[in-house]
Amino acid sequence: MHRHHRAAALTAAVLTGALLATGCSSGSGGKKSEAGGTDAAAGKATTPRMTVALITHAAPGDTFWDLIRKGAQAAAAKDNIKLVYSSDPVAGNQANLVQNAIDQKVDGIALTAAKPDAMKAVVAKAKAAGIPVVGFNSGLDNWKELGMLEYFGQDENIAGQAFGERLNQQGAKHAVCVIQEQGQVALEARCAGLKKGFKGTTENLYVNGTDMPSVKSTLTAKLQKDSSIDQVVTLGAPIAPTAVQSVKDAGSEAKVATFDLNKDLVGAIQGGSIDFAVDQQPYLQGYLAVDALWLYRTNGNFSGGGTAPVLTGPAFVTKDNVDTIAEFAKKGTR
Repeated sequence: MHRHHRAAALTAAVLTGALLATGCSSGSGGKKSEAGGTDAAAGKATTPRMTVALITHAAPGDTFWDLIRKGAQAAAAKDNIKLVYSSDPVAGNQANLVQNAIDQKVDGIALTAAKPDAMKAVVAKAKAAGIPVVGFNSGLDNWKELGMLEYFGQDENIAGQAFGERLNQQGAKHAVCVIQEQGQVALEARCAGLKKGFKGTTENLYVNGTDMPSVKSTLTAKLQKDSSIDQVVTLGAPIAPTAVQSVKDAGSEAKVATFDLNKDLVGAIQGGSIDFAVDQQPYLQGYLAVDALWLYRTNGNFSGGGTAPVLTGPAFVTKDNVDTIAEFAKKGTR
């Protein structure tokens, strides 16, 4: 999947040029839809051209979603798929983007259900229009009731429990779980799982993840107020380095570990400022979600038998294995 031949690269380049010309506006105040695939796999399907809409709740500037898109683009290039990407962190706007995809009569939709209630009606409309919908990344507890075909992602509660068990091994006693978006089901599930698996005290701290100076000051104040906190748990790669600064500013002895991974975090784990990260493998999520729609349309396959999710995590990244992961992170795929 990571080997790139010249022919595949050329194919991807042609795809990118063709698809950028077909990008459509969300028409709902959301981010403009973008299409393309620059990370092609070596082989390429000879099946008829399909169009797949990839619709997420990504906030502008959150690099986590770049990994999702790269995986999706690799599958699209391999499967002869025109991939149209759009995103909006506002649930109602995201639902409008799904409606846009239905109106365009796409062959399949892959979406995140961070706010499941907002997706219910529009997923039903897609099904009524004969468009298969798969879920990924967010909505593990709701994908079946929403009527999706498959789900690819991490069971956040199980990942949280595993996180807590690792903290037990490290001797932590008092953890603060920093939630950067209140009401986001996946984030809440992580902290709930942590509380279940961790034998010490767990408390949640809500911060505004779109305002890093505010995140820093809120967490610093919390650490200054309670010196018994010996572990900070962050739920997103961009939040973790800010937490490290907060620990320093507060004169705290707390350690920092996080959910999710990016290139900068790989370096921080190598350097020791962050203990470990739980990688849900976003590249894999994007790849599998798009590939699943191709498999369903061309061969009637669906993973998990329509009853079980396909889990992409938790994959722990620690000092013991980070050097191997670093090679993939340099390529921008981990």
